[in-house]
Amino acid sequence: MTGDLTPERIDRMTAFVDITAPPPAGSPVAVFIFGTNQIAPIEIAAERYAAGLAPLIIVTGGINRHDGRVEGPWLRGELAARGVPADGIRVESTSANTEQNVINARPFILEAIDAGLPLVAVSKWYHRRAINALATHAPELGRWYAIGYEPIYAGRAITRENWPTHPDGLKRVVRESGEVPRRIADGTLADATIEDGAWRHV
Repeated sequence: MTGDLTPERIDRMTAFVDITAPPPAGSPVAVFIFGTNQIAPIEIAAERYAAGLAPLIIVTGGINRHDGRVEGPWLRGELAARGVPADGIRVESTSANTEQNVINARPFILEAIDAGLPLVAVSKWYHRRAINALATHAPELGRWYAIGYEPIYAGRAITRENWPTHPDGLKRVVRESGEVPRRIADGTLADATIEDGAWRHV
């Protein structure tokens, strides 16, 4: 695979999987954290809450396949430890994959919509399936934002620059850049694009 990764192809793959489309500065939002055992999304959400910009935080995730923790309750506990009150957090704790994160948390997404809060997806920067899962299973959103973080695997962050030489980064970016277009083509995922700084359905 690495022999097929020309600089041009690396650039195309990086641009395709990168979810980043941040909300306008100073805008209150509902933060939607996709299931994970990484600390970065907790810090992103807690910082926004402390700034008065995240009145609603939705955390998702069932049993993590790597370490056995139940992601949703763990994320809630870490947010609470950083000063986020329980009444500002909604928890989904039974999902086993990205699409289930969205499907199982739909009532909370609809709550955010009813409250007039734009949704901000927080996930790994290359986790393009997160965007398409929202497009597929929460079409009511219309437009939404995304903040991508650099996850740490094997003691090293996966970045937009190093993923081709990072063993965990290579397999993850290659997977996203292949699976998402294939599933859009077969109709099992809806397409999405960035327009005027936000994601929207195609």
